[in-house]
Amino acid sequence: MAENFLIGTYTKKASKGMYAVTLDPTKGQLVNDRVIVESEKPAYLQVGPNHLVFSIRQEGNLGGVASYHIENGVATLVDKSLSAGSPPAYVGLDSKRHLMFTANYHKAEVNVYQINPDGTFVQTDSVKHEGTHGHEPEQADGPHPHFTDLTPDGRLAVCDLGMDLLVIYNISDDGKLTAANQFKFEPGFGTRHMVFAPNGQYAYVLGELSSKLAVLKYNAADASFTHIQTIKTIPDDWTAHNGAAAIHITSDGKFIYTSNRGENTIAVFAVQPDHTVKHIQSISSEGDFPRDFELNSDEKFLIASNQNSDNLTLYRRNTENGMLTLMQKDVISPEPVCVKKWFEQN
Repeated sequence: MAENFLIGTYTKKASKGMYAVTLDPTKGQLVNDRVIVESEKPAYLQVGPNHLVFSIRQEGNLGGVASYHIENGVATLVDKSLSAGSPPAYVGLDSKRHLMFTANYHKAEVNVYQINPDGTFVQTDSVKHEGTHGHEPEQADGPHPHFTDLTPDGRLAVCDLGMDLLVIYNISDDGKLTAANQFKFEPGFGTRHMVFAPNGQYAYVLGELSSKLAVLKYNAADASFTHIQTIKTIPDDWTAHNGAAAIHITSDGKFIYTSNRGENTIAVFAVQPDHTVKHIQSISSEGDFPRDFELNSDEKFLIASNQNSDNLTLYRRNTENGMLTLMQKDVISPEPVCVKKWFEQN
């Protein structure tokens, strides 16, 4: 059965906003790239229930987040919350407590919103990260929250790239945050994104600035972490600039995928019995600056987005050994950044 995906984009060049593309699994092709929402810089998004989509939004010098109702290919702006300055870098959802979280890289803020049944929302809390800057030039101006989403036990995990930190917050039912614990990485790690193993006991954290993948054991009793392993996402002899970007884990917890902007690859890791990881493949993204990617519903395909070269790339995935095989490249998509499964049928 065909599957739809939403593509969040930058709008610095030709992009008009949020796009959609359809995967035809029988032919192994992406088809019908089309505009769904005309908006400035909907670079990251999350798909919610009841035909709702939550996205970053920018309007001139204002930045924030917005919600849309999208049904039968028709999008309607439901609500938006904007303020002076840059929009967030990440949007996370808590469907159980009907909450939305944003991480604002430039403002060093983590914001929480209560979502109403109709998709409107109201801010319930805001936490500003403060502290000394990290090791690399990109960390010179201090904290930079880049990811904020749920832990398996319902806390909030925040990756702060500027401070090499993973911060955990407790969340009240009415959307208030209380600091619970934190884990400090090596200087210059550049904490960007993370995923948890299906058993909830291990976390895999991606360092943008270091191009490294860290394996941590999670203790839900006190929200603490124990370091298990750190491994490079690029070859040891790679000397040109690289920035690790996205990370995803398969539903069975056996394979982890990361993207490398610079080497322009998707790196594949096999999870070992002791929960460490082993690098098994790096495959070209067939474009420049692979920002994000997504597995389809049965995890037999992977779609990657190349921001600078304005194209999507499709791979077939071997579900037994995790390896990727190129199926399609040069799928035109302007400034693609974020890729999300979307179950809307058009």
